[in-house]
Amino acid sequence: MRTRASARLGADFTRLWTASAVSNVGDGVTVVAGPLLVASLTRDPVLVAGAAFVQSLSWLLFSLVGGVLADRLDRRRLIVVIDVVRAAALAGLCAAVATGTVGILLVYAVFFLLGACETIADTAAVARLPAIVAPGSLAAANARLMATFTVGNQFVAKPLGAWLFAGAAALPFGVDAVSFVAASVLVAGMRSVPAEPRSRGTLRGDIAEGVRWLWSRRLLRCLALSMGIANVAFCGAFAVFVLYARERLGLSGVGYGLLLTTFAVGGLTGTFVAGRLQRWFGTTSVLRAGLFVEALTHLTLAVTRKPWLAAAILVVFGVHTMVWGVIVTTLRQRAVPDRLLGRVAGVQTLLEAGGATLGLLLGGVLAQSLGVTAPYWIACAAMLSVAAAAWGPLGEASGRVVHGE
Repeated sequence: MRTRASARLGADFTRLWTASAVSNVGDGVTVVAGPLLVASLTRDPVLVAGAAFVQSLSWLLFSLVGGVLADRLDRRRLIVVIDVVRAAALAGLCAAVATGTVGILLVYAVFFLLGACETIADTAAVARLPAIVAPGSLAAANARLMATFTVGNQFVAKPLGAWLFAGAAALPFGVDAVSFVAASVLVAGMRSVPAEPRSRGTLRGDIAEGVRWLWSRRLLRCLALSMGIANVAFCGAFAVFVLYARERLGLSGVGYGLLLTTFAVGGLTGTFVAGRLQRWFGTTSVLRAGLFVEALTHLTLAVTRKPWLAAAILVVFGVHTMVWGVIVTTLRQRAVPDRLLGRVAGVQTLLEAGGATLGLLLGGVLAQSLGVTAPYWIACAAMLSVAAAAWGPLGEASGRVVHGE
């Protein structure tokens, strides 16, 4: 069944999908092994947290530039080059760990480079998809790619990364390097597609054009701002999630780990039901309901002390995030001209990454001064405000059918 669906989406999509699956497993391995490596080099919590910060900093610095590159250059070749660079960086890190010459500054440099490369490659991949998949199949293709991310990055890679690191600290980074080599070969085998004439203006001018285009479209502007604010609320609340799980829910470390898997369970479910929900209820209703699901999630976590209820609402939240992701990504891919796809995606990425970073900075401060549940109460209020403000603009999505197969 899955093979037939992939065939309908085309050979190029199959290559992109396979490359995504391989690199997502490798990437997830590094996500787990990276903090373990840093913790083996230093016990300073500031330095440990810094490894995650340098990657998020890359998203802030390169989101707009990555969008311009995706619109100026051949997207297939750009992805191949970026994957080769990532493979080389990880191979170097693997060698340094294996020879005992690795230091915290080298880890920071590699993680910063990986974050920058991921920003550019992801933007190019999203912008390339409409050129290799028929408009009516875009939603199905997006759902399949998101499902692959959830399975590979969230379920398979995390235990695999910890197991590989326990066997040999260098091994996870070598595995990730090989995954990017394989991904680059798969993407290189995709056919070249004719592109619209692309700008060769100044960097600032190209970025400004993408920002103006997005800002002039009420629906897309609403969606981008809603998710930017939602990321502030979500990351502010979940910056202290480990403390919340221990102090509010009374969970052990194992219980906390199991609670985290509920996101992935809900996310995977969401990729399969996104099309059905949209066909049954309509695009506008699903998008509006999603904002209230966010508010309800934060409210439930603020009031409950029952782990099973927290787990249940997080599954629902996971479904919502994937449903929103499929619908919004497909709407953007269909509405934005090819020559602007990268830049508009870059603006949205900057808003989301900026919101996440701001939320992470605020969450700890709020929890420290007002208590561990305070970020959840504030996030609930914020998302109710977003839902009210977005209610009218989201009505424009009613005539835009994006459901897949």
